[in-house]
Amino acid sequence: MKNHLCERISAARTYGCMQHRRPPRFPAPKSPPSSPDNGSDDRFAAVIQSCDDAIIVKTLTGIVTSWNKGAEHIFGYTEKEMIGQSTLRLFPIARIDEEYYVIERILNGEQVPHFNTVRIRKDGTPVDVSAAISPVRDKDGGIVGASIIARDITEQVGLESDAQQFRALLDCSDDAIITETLDGRICSWNGAARAIFGYSAEETVGQPMLRLLPEERVDEEAFILGNIMAGEKIDHFETVRIRKDREPIHVSTTVLPIRDRLGNIVGASHILRDITPLRRQQEQLEHIAHFDSLTDLPNRMLLTDRLHQAIAMSKRTGRQLVVLYLDLDGFKRINDIHGHVVGDTLLGDISRRIAASLRAADTLARIGGDEFAAVLVDIDSDKKLTCVLDRILKSCAAPVYVDDKRLEVSASIGVTVYPHDDVDEDQLMRHANLAMYEAKQAGKNRYHMFDAFREAEGKSRHTYVRRLAEALQNSELVLHYQPKVNMKTGAVIGVEALIRWQHPEQGLLSPAQFLPLIEGHHLNEEIGIWVIGRALQQMEEWRQLGMRMPVSVNLAPHQLQDKNFPSILAGLLARYPEIAPSDLELEILETSALQDIEAVSCVMQSCRKLGVQFSIDDFGTGYSSLTYLKRLPANTLKIDQSFIRDMLTDREDLAIVRGVIGLAKAFRRKVIAEGVETVEHGKRLLQLGCELAQGYGISHPFPADALSGWLSSWSTRADWK
Repeated sequence: MKNHLCERISAARTYGCMQHRRPPRFPAPKSPPSSPDNGSDDRFAAVIQSCDDAIIVKTLTGIVTSWNKGAEHIFGYTEKEMIGQSTLRLFPIARIDEEYYVIERILNGEQVPHFNTVRIRKDGTPVDVSAAISPVRDKDGGIVGASIIARDITEQVGLESDAQQFRALLDCSDDAIITETLDGRICSWNGAARAIFGYSAEETVGQPMLRLLPEERVDEEAFILGNIMAGEKIDHFETVRIRKDREPIHVSTTVLPIRDRLGNIVGASHILRDITPLRRQQEQLEHIAHFDSLTDLPNRMLLTDRLHQAIAMSKRTGRQLVVLYLDLDGFKRINDIHGHVVGDTLLGDISRRIAASLRAADTLARIGGDEFAAVLVDIDSDKKLTCVLDRILKSCAAPVYVDDKRLEVSASIGVTVYPHDDVDEDQLMRHANLAMYEAKQAGKNRYHMFDAFREAEGKSRHTYVRRLAEALQNSELVLHYQPKVNMKTGAVIGVEALIRWQHPEQGLLSPAQFLPLIEGHHLNEEIGIWVIGRALQQMEEWRQLGMRMPVSVNLAPHQLQDKNFPSILAGLLARYPEIAPSDLELEILETSALQDIEAVSCVMQSCRKLGVQFSIDDFGTGYSSLTYLKRLPANTLKIDQSFIRDMLTDREDLAIVRGVIGLAKAFRRKVIAEGVETVEHGKRLLQLGCELAQGYGISHPFPADALSGWLSSWSTRADWK
């Protein structure tokens, strides 16, 4: 074909030379501007030069005679570099035959319609072009060359190639990839989508996306499209879709927006993975992790979660919930006699009975062995709770028949109510368990209510006892001293030792803040012994400084009834032989002294033999008789400060104060008033015949090292003299 084509080209060239004897008209010769034809040629040339497409004219031998700016842009060659050059320099070797084919068509007077091919740029890189070629004729119609219009389609070819590769990739994917328009209609459907959902592309393309959603999830479509139109990607989320056979499947879905070349969102792409087998396996594992294998009831882990949710609900609604802890009475004996198989059958039957006694909203769980727990919600009355508990007890006590064996058990149930018992879920379970043991000890086959207030009080007391014991060991307890004086003469007759707790966080605490919490506990007596020992030690330190100062201390109530107390006191006194025992006065509360008058009197008599003195504190607050007063070997009566405080305004209090002073004189006892706060209190007491006093009107309690400073500044009030 090449030789034949060369012959035709040669003949055409010879014919053209013989007929016309002039070169082709490309490019057109320049004419004077005044010529109308020349003006048209200039405008035509300008259009050609401004075109983005390559417009090339060549001779029948392939020599370039015209080269526009579009050609320069596409191929990289300038007009100067290409005029007079062969177009074959643009051809890859594999495409040279195209030139001879085109020339053959041109010589036949045919146009070559658009075809896609490849050419070579100046820099050696290939460029994909779409070309159309037409014959160029002279004035007489003879074919003298060819005009080529070429367009760079490299990007388009790349996109088409990418699209083909992408479609191939989609078809190979194990994930269903479905695209939809913004009005919710499916517009593409890959092979994995067919395998997962059972629909072919023909059955789904153009159909609403909603056909894949179960009724209870149709709102998801609006949510998805709303996010997509906002330009947001929806990352992996698990949901449920419907197959062609109407079976639900669990899928993990990612949805991305689809944009056009201008960046406008035109649709959504769904990538779905079938996770149904994984989900079923997970559900099986979760069931094993949260349910008891024997009874299929929730286990302790799930019960804790349900209880946590119930507490949160109770806080929101204000309704109470109840926790039950149940243990089967007599189960161990049946299990030991008849074996585990019979025992397991019994447990299964009993668990179903208990569950039937509860409501659907309640939770029953097997804790282990023959122990169960239940969470009852929305229990709004004691009557309703009692009915539930009675049903459970009755269902557990009914006989169970296993292999013709009549088996009988009962239940002991512990009950606690939230928020009356305002603790966390673990503590609620412990409290219900404690109540269950109370039910067992009370005779079984019954329930017992946990007393949250009693428990809180006991727990608080235990904490304080432990902490106060640590304070005693860590020397956090200290003594302050309040002077006792003769208001008439100004003489200081002694001091009262008052305990304080130098708490590292809370500062200095008065005895009213911590001693009541240990009342009745042996620690109270231990602290009482410590106070006596510390007071004697301080008396010795003052003696060495040249000060003799009698000290009174308060006794714990039970010390008066402890027959060993006199020997303990003797041991303390023996440590300080230089201290006169009569300088130590032991103050006892009137009310505690009269609880066992015989025992208290014996202890006091034994202590009196050691030389110590006694006073009855808070006198007038008890119900003593003159006979009791006569039998107690106390030297001093202390009038309670509650009477002193109001004696100036309250006639009854004044009468009591006058009566106590009269009793003291009648029984030849000293009398001292505590709580003297003003000069007027002192004046009135002196008028009544009471000269001894202590109180804030004389001095506040102070540390031991402040005594000498106070003594040097003390003098009695002028009005008292």
